[in-house]
Amino acid sequence: MMITHDSRCALEAVVDLLNTAPEAGEPSAPDTLGDVPALRQFVARNAISDVGTLGDRDLASVRAVRGRFAQVFAADDDRTAAELLNALIAAAGTTPRLTDHDGYDWHVHYFAPGASVADHLAADGGMALAFLVVAGERERLRRCEAPDCRHAFVDLSRNRSRRYCDSRTCGNRLHVAAYRARRREAAS
Repeated sequence: MMITHDSRCALEAVVDLLNTAPEAGEPSAPDTLGDVPALRQFVARNAISDVGTLGDRDLASVRAVRGRFAQVFAADDDRTAAELLNALIAAAGTTPRLTDHDGYDWHVHYFAPGASVADHLAADGGMALAFLVVAGERERLRRCEAPDCRHAFVDLSRNRSRRYCDSRTCGNRLHVAAYRARRREAAS
């Protein structure tokens, strides 16, 4: 599956945004997008361009977009995901335009010039997710299978076999635990 640089960046921003939310069923887990400085860090970490001064209204709007992206990841079927994405993209006032900035070749931005950070995320992230639905690849939108994790990720592996948000942490931790359990069982 061919994913352009800008779509990959948008998908990575969506995943990062989703993973700022407290884990479901973990009421004590912090929301790592809890204040405006955290939003600024998120914007910088994801190199989101054309963002002006950020405030509390932006924080609330981005958290609302995060909830809508979570609904797309949790959608039971393509039709539901498409309806959610259509509403998200339309509300963002999507305005496709070609641009070449910051050393990148020509690519498409879907957010309108001067758009809020929430509309920027909704437009570009929503379109990147829409391309996955169109390509019949929605099953690539996943949650980590580690029982204590549930972070979001997009499985871009060739054979769609990725099960963990990070094989070096979640995957390795589960493999080590299974190995130790087998060793204990063999010793008994």
